[in-house]
Amino acid sequence: MVRRFKIVNDKMQRGYHYALSAPMGRNFDPELCPELTPKEMLALGVFCGKYMSDCHKEFPARWWRKKGWIHPDDPRGWFQWYCRYYMGRRMPEEDARQIKRWKAIRRHVAQIKQHCEPGEPMCRPRQRQALLHWAYDSRKI
Repeated sequence: MVRRFKIVNDKMQRGYHYALSAPMGRNFDPELCPELTPKEMLALGVFCGKYMSDCHKEFPARWWRKKGWIHPDDPRGWFQWYCRYYMGRRMPEEDARQIKRWKAIRRHVAQIKQHCEPGEPMCRPRQRQALLHWAYDSRKI
């Protein structure tokens, strides 16, 4: 694969750049199995369309609607890391840390299954929203 680079100039990062060393949406760590892509999360209204609204140029335009524990490389947190990971950036130590965090949020799936009827979207809405923030699809629970 030809190594490509992304250059970021937004409100939180100026001149930050990173290499894309994996194909977009592929070659994930076997421990990371998100149910939603960043594009799907945005289409479902994650963060009410307000999160990362100044960095549309970094990610594919088709991800964005028309309206639009922090690592220094990802000052906006897990979702920004996930978008960049999905795009192909790999940072082994940080990737392992974020994947561990992603796996830990799964406990909310078990709680929804224990307390809600299948397909009942208004049962435990805060936990369902949290799952959406972490690329879990609570509509399937």
